[in-house]
Amino acid sequence: MPRIITYSRPNSLRTAEATQPRQRCSACTTILYELVRLDLSSAFDTVDRSTLLTVLDRRREPAMDWFSSYLSDRTQTFCASGVMSGPISVTCSVLQCSVLGPVLFISYTEDVTLIFDSHKVSRPLYVDDKQAYVSVPAKNVSLARQTLESCISDITSWCASRRLQLNAAKT
Repeated sequence: MPRIITYSRPNSLRTAEATQPRQRCSACTTILYELVRLDLSSAFDTVDRSTLLTVLDRRREPAMDWFSSYLSDRTQTFCASGVMSGPISVTCSVLQCSVLGPVLFISYTEDVTLIFDSHKVSRPLYVDDKQAYVSVPAKNVSLARQTLESCISDITSWCASRRLQLNAAKT
């Protein structure tokens, strides 16, 4: 326990002695958190490669020629019942299981943070997992819901512009 307290105090963490119930004062209010988990359907499979190249070019990506070569003019073949298909052009998707796939997906979606910020909504993001939440006094729950609904509406429009889709069953 002393090691935890030694670490906790300088790092502004609450120690065991600080977890005791506090006296309530007239200025104290109950804070509630409204949270929405945003799930993208087949996120990595629906990345539009030409849009991704536009996003990377706008960022003045120094390896733009390499990215363009990596993402353009790609084909796939399929084998079913021992019969191989001819080459089929691939215009969307980044490989989720590759090292580069998640990095490209983050680049593709990073400007969604502007929408969260415009609504003053907090947003922990991890590649294709996104959450939106607001913390409000209990008396403002309806305002929190309105804020989140407006934010999600804007995110839905943004997703459509990127050929992404929110999974309504999981959102």
